[in-house]
Amino acid sequence: MNVEGRYQTKEVWRDADGQPLHPHTNYWVGGNTKFYGAALFRLRREDFGEVKHWGGVSPAWPIGYEELEPYYTRAEALYHVHGQRGDDPTDPPASAPYPHPAVSHEPRIQHLADDFARQGLRPFHVPLGIMLDEASPRTSTCIRCGTCDGHPCLVSAKSDAQVVAVDPALRYPNVTLLTNAYVSRLETNATGHAVTGIIAERNGAREEYRADVVVVAAGAINSAALLLRSAGPAHPQGLANRSGVVGRHYMGHVNSVLMALSKCPNPTVFQKTLGVNDFYFGSEDWAYPMGHISFVGKLDGETLKAGAPAIAPAFGLDLMARHSLDFWLTSEDLPDPDNRVTLDRQGNIVLAYRPNNEEAHRRLVAKLEHLMQRQTRCSVHGHECHQGLFARNLFIGQRIPLAGVAHQNGTVRFGHDPETSALDVNCKAHDVDNLYVVDASFFPSSAAVNPALTIMANALRVGDHLRERLA
Repeated sequence: MNVEGRYQTKEVWRDADGQPLHPHTNYWVGGNTKFYGAALFRLRREDFGEVKHWGGVSPAWPIGYEELEPYYTRAEALYHVHGQRGDDPTDPPASAPYPHPAVSHEPRIQHLADDFARQGLRPFHVPLGIMLDEASPRTSTCIRCGTCDGHPCLVSAKSDAQVVAVDPALRYPNVTLLTNAYVSRLETNATGHAVTGIIAERNGAREEYRADVVVVAAGAINSAALLLRSAGPAHPQGLANRSGVVGRHYMGHVNSVLMALSKCPNPTVFQKTLGVNDFYFGSEDWAYPMGHISFVGKLDGETLKAGAPAIAPAFGLDLMARHSLDFWLTSEDLPDPDNRVTLDRQGNIVLAYRPNNEEAHRRLVAKLEHLMQRQTRCSVHGHECHQGLFARNLFIGQRIPLAGVAHQNGTVRFGHDPETSALDVNCKAHDVDNLYVVDASFFPSSAAVNPALTIMANALRVGDHLRERLA
């Protein structure tokens, strides 16, 4: 757990009501991947088309799954992804197997997987980006510890962007990394058709940089904020914002962490190996997509303490954590132009968001509750072993709050039409010839799986385009 907050930003944003918002986002080399759980999913093939939801319509992407598929394969190799093709009933077709075998379940998780299968589901091994060699534990970089999800890896065995991408790139003499730098704005020429200056504040001093091509990858919230801060005579609404969409259509998923408590302890150390997508596109009793079920890293008393009353005894929270299965549930939220990133008069970030498509998430929670009630008899406590499904924080509710921006996406969407999108299909700004945005800002829809692998794959796709452009 990020107890000291070394990685977490100290910035204070505002919500739509002007109240302080302390974002759970990490400014460090490697960004939020330093703390992510390394679950690396491809979007489903259907996610690239128009999808009808209970709460509305998820729009089609301007590219199809087949265009991104080779880059998914490359990204899985680069990020050392472990998995098993065909386990997940919603898996899209792939041109190659996973580069590494699926990470095995520990006994309690395997028991649950068997229970789910007995009930007619197709539970699968979550694709994970870790440098684990179960065939040779002694030489494995990953030691399969309990501090992976929500922690930086101290042995560099999690496939985060620093370990996998930045550090290897720094071996080249023409690559330089500048840290402690805040890019305040981008300057353009008089016509506004090209970025001519990158204004940064570093170690208290103002610096300016120039480049033939400028790539912004600050995360969907900060990339949108940078473009809005860079307004000028040629771009009065914000850089690359002739369409007015920059900052709009913010998405972050409808997410919950739920604890299933039982009388028997859960001794699992590395819990995040099991997933269920049987309800991703709906079920026999409901025709609309519901979403994805998997796990977070094993919760402990310290994690639970973050939301417990001050009088809650530490031993009680520790005991609860030792007897819990800790689920992560994700449903797709839909792009709404009023869910957006703006700036206040002081230039600070304002994040306005009203959840949508919530019925799908409620039904997903109900499906999990039903599954847990139908577990096989415990040899010690019988059917009374399972005590119930609770919010991770029993005291304030189950949803991940607005400050939980790990899955941020959608604020600088790409598309064919410059009137309704900010970027073209290569993630180049329609109105600025040398400006690209390659984080999750470009997403027209959020799907219902972790966006990380799609960000990685698209960056490789845009990289190929830039290589051709600069040749």
